[in-house]
Amino acid sequence: MAGLGSGKSAGEHDGGPRAEERDASGNGDGRDALGVYAISVAAELVGTGQQNLRLYERKGLLTPDRTGGGTRRYSEADLKTLRRIGALLDEGLNLAGVKLVLELEAANRGLTEDNRGLTEDNRELRADNRGLRKDLKQARDAAGPR
Repeated sequence: MAGLGSGKSAGEHDGGPRAEERDASGNGDGRDALGVYAISVAAELVGTGQQNLRLYERKGLLTPDRTGGGTRRYSEADLKTLRRIGALLDEGLNLAGVKLVLELEAANRGLTEDNRGLTEDNRELRADNRGLRKDLKQARDAAGPR
């Protein structure tokens, strides 16, 4: 992962899938959000230093869970974010640019979900409308000519 002196090229940022290769929904069972990895394990899993993870948190790029004693606990979702940060850094963005991209991607995911919901609502309304038109036609036919 790029960052403070990692020395990795763009193609080998951390070995994890890039954002465009991942299913945005994660594994679907709710475990993605559970903070289970200590900072040392998370840093090793994504191929960067612990100081980078602390810096990313200070810059507002992610917020890991904390234990009662204040120890950071990183989730699978946090690891995905860290991998995305690494990919963006490898592409040449600075941390301010990375933050903007992450925010825009999150907003885009929200809009995509909203659009899916609206598309389904529209589909249901059109089906209801077809049914009402059919019922109206049958009622008019039964009433006979005026």
